[in-house]
Amino acid sequence: MNEKDIIDTVPSKSKFDYKDILWPNSKDKTKSDILKNKCITISNPIKENNQISENFKGKINLVTYGGICDFELNGKAGEIENICLSNAIKIRNKENNTAVVTLDNGKCFLCGRCEEVYPNLFKMGNNQNTAARNKEQLIDLVELQLLQTDKKHLNETINEKSSNGLSYEQIGKELKEKINSLFGRSLAIRQVDGGSCNGCEIEITALNNPIYDIERFGVQFVSSPRHADVLLVTGPVSQNMAIALEKTYQATPEPKIVIAVGACACSGGIFGNTYATTGGVDTLLPVEVYIPGCPPRPEALIYGILTAMNKIQV
Repeated sequence: MNEKDIIDTVPSKSKFDYKDILWPNSKDKTKSDILKNKCITISNPIKENNQISENFKGKINLVTYGGICDFELNGKAGEIENICLSNAIKIRNKENNTAVVTLDNGKCFLCGRCEEVYPNLFKMGNNQNTAARNKEQLIDLVELQLLQTDKKHLNETINEKSSNGLSYEQIGKELKEKINSLFGRSLAIRQVDGGSCNGCEIEITALNNPIYDIERFGVQFVSSPRHADVLLVTGPVSQNMAIALEKTYQATPEPKIVIAVGACACSGGIFGNTYATTGGVDTLLPVEVYIPGCPPRPEALIYGILTAMNKIQV
């Protein structure tokens, strides 16, 4: 089958045009142009928000109005906390008729249950969580006014973290410069599955596809910890994987970095600390960076790797 035959097999009138997926800003490209163009690598996926669906589950945001959370507890603090299956939501009373609502992104696995029950307090957004060097930085909080406020004079805002306005390409270039200055060569990563559902592995695998192509920044995955500079660990770390993970860490030469990927690796996630799991990577190994999400997007992964290299201040 030649190129013309391939082009003819593509439906001319379809609900979803593949041109809009590969080249969302190039409506004038023909099918022949797309087939001839061998490069589909995205240079700036973070700023090209039209590539992320509005319904994508990126993170739970705490809803505020002009910096004030317009929500009345009415004795429902315990009920709101219990709505979260991973205990990511905590509410503490303060003075002056206020309370503090905290949301631990390291525990949240984005089920959206809190938004369904309390849409005035929680909102699912397509923005992504960013990496943090400690668990305290994974927590979002908002001071909740227990008295009703006047919404007419307030504008709605959403609390969200950003990647300092840097694009995927900019983050990758800075990562490459940092790798060269520290190692003088490529950064070798060994990925370890500590009992995950493979959702995080799918996103990690996407780093090597033509869309993201992380190897252009000097990052490569290796099969042996003896060749690795970084251990990228996913899953809550099951009891059966605990010894294997510790031996993998011991086999990795110094200097070495441990990155916890996903809610399960950060805190145990929905599994928590049970008879079958250890409750997260940091219960066994020293973790330099936590990348929350269920699962985190490739942009968040490369941002976390660069954060581990002490290039970005989170």
